Parts: sequence; C-alpha cells; structure tokens
Amino acid sequence: MADKGQFSIGKIRFGNHAPLFLIAGPCVIENESHAMSMAEKLGAVASNLGIPLIFKASYDKANRSSVSSFRGPGLKDGLNILAKIKNRTGLPILTDVHEVSHVGPAAEVCDVLQVPAFLSRQTDLLVAVGKSGRVANLKKGQFLSPWEMRNAAEKVASTGNEKIILTERGSSFGYQNLVVDMRSFPVMRKLGYPVVFDVTHSVQLPGGEGKSSGGQPEFIEPLARAGTAAGVDGVFLEVHDNPAKALSDGTNALPLNQFRPLLEKIKQLSALVRDWDSPRKGR
Repeated sequence: MADKGQFSIGKIRFGNHAPLFLIAGPCVIENESHAMSMAEKLGAVASNLGIPLIFKASYDKANRSSVSSFRGPGLKDGLNILAKIKNRTGLPILTDVHEVSHVGPAAEVCDVLQVPAFLSRQTDLLVAVGKSGRVANLKKGQFLSPWEMRNAAEKVASTGNEKIILTERGSSFGYQNLVVDMRSFPVMRKLGYPVVFDVTHSVQLPGGEGKSSGGQPEFIEPLARAGTAAGVDGVFLEVHDNPAKALSDGTNALPLNQFRPLLEKIKQLSALVRDWDSPRKGR
C-alpha cells in the first residue's frame, strides 16, 4: 500500500522514511512566560540535535479528571499565546481541539490540530478538523484497537484532507492503568499514515490520584526507546521544568533536565532503524 501520509510542515517531512520528528511541550499553557520559555528551551535542544520539533501546548484541557482541575487560559487567550510563540520561535504549533466551534480559530494559528483520545470517534469533530486543511493528529482512544483507527482516519480523509497522523497513547488495562501493545505501530502504519508514540501519556495512571491522574515517569525512557526501535515516525513527550508543580499531568511528564539525554538516545536508535529499513539496491 502506497503511503498516503506524505506531506510536510515547513521543512519537516512526514512519511516515506522521513527522519524521526518530535512533538513536545507542557500539557497545558500555564501562563505566557512559562509556555514561551518551554518552547525556546525545547526548540534549542531539538535544533542542536537536528531533530525536527513541533511545539505542543493546550489552551484548554476539557477532559480533566475533576471539575476543580486547572484547564488552561481558554480559547482566545491561549491562541494569542500560541501565536506569539510561533512568531518568536518559528516552531510549528500543535494544540488540542475539543469542540467543532474551536476548530476554525485554532486552525488560524496552529499547524496541527489534535483530536484527543476520548474524542477519537466524534464524527463531527473529525470532519471539521479535516475541513480545516491543517494536519490532523488523531489520538487512538484507550478503548480502541489499532485497526479501528482506520475509521477515524477515513472520517478526516473524507474531506479530501489526507494530512493525518495516528498516535498511540496506551490502552486501558484494568482500572486506572494503561499498557502499550507494540504491535499497534506496524498495524496503524499499514493504514498509510505516519505513526507517533505518545510516550508520556502511555505511562499515565488515569484517575489514579482520585481527582487527577497519576503516572509512572520511570518508564518514559524504556518505552521511548522501545517505540523508536519499533520504527515509529515520531515521538510525543509532555515536558515540564518542574513536574511536581505542573498544573496538569505533572505526574507523567518528562523533567526538562532529562529531555536532551533521552533525545540523544532515541536519535541514535532511530538512525539505526531507518538505515535498516531503507530500500537498498541488491536487497
């Protein structure tokens, strides 16, 4: 099956054995100065290592565990902050969209619109994201098998937009636990779209803290290495400079001081995997 998912955002290429790319940033925009600082620091590290980076931060986290949990600055203020980050750093921007009415405004600022895992079957939202013309990053629901993501992709592609990324973020494994089936990556890759491994959400313990999710960040590195070795196109990492004080998902975030060492390891693995998989004369 020929890849449908060959496209680009600026200089970042997707599909057809393109170099490994990275989606990284804090879970939510906590304030403008923090989001800007994180974008600049992550961008500097990724640029130094030659790894293409898409900066990720959400203006609203509508699916927090508790009604009292911090959700973000909201659509208007959040998009203003993301626009400033894009203008200052030149980084492509990714954010979540939870409602059809948010897709248009978000598409004016962001390069990638992400459909959260809990909403991966919401037809109207998927179609709206497709019609926006932006790259669609579709998170695989914790309740879905990898081959069921064909249906989500087809909803977006029905609009004529095949700039689609499929993202694995773990599957429900009993109460308040997730597990990653490495078979998911080649299964979804056969659908013809780039596949991303959301490592930090895969170590999440949903609702594990009662009014918020817990996490097992000690497994971020081994899972990131395993997914890279399995040949994913991109890696998704939520990163925070002080996870203990993060306003969302701090328990499963990668500490900023571990960001560069991890990238150095997965960059080497990715180069090895791509060299092995690349077509060669005589093979």
